[in-house]
Amino acid sequence: MDQNCIFCRIAAGTMPAKELYRDDEVVVFNDINPQAPFHALVIPVKHLATLNEAEAVDQAVLGKLMLVAKQVANAAGYPDYKVQMNCGKGAGQIVFHIHLHVLAGRMSHKEVG
Repeated sequence: MDQNCIFCRIAAGTMPAKELYRDDEVVVFNDINPQAPFHALVIPVKHLATLNEAEAVDQAVLGKLMLVAKQVANAAGYPDYKVQMNCGKGAGQIVFHIHLHVLAGRMSHKEVG
């Protein structure tokens, strides 16, 4: 855990968040600056700043992030949704702890393609 990382603090339960899902490996919570009617963040409990830090040992949890993204979108009533991950500052990553954005409920045709 990185004490300076806001997502590590959320994963540890020391920073409040509106959680949608939690287990020993993954936490899901609502984005505080939603870009769609449904906008959740799916994070691993383990701190990895970017996808570039991931190694073979992280393969299972990376796959689990995707399956949990599906689960929370479907549970919220969204069978159609968008999953996005930014890797690095140049790609728009702001918080340096791997996370998936799960967005649904208002997508233009441009975003669907």
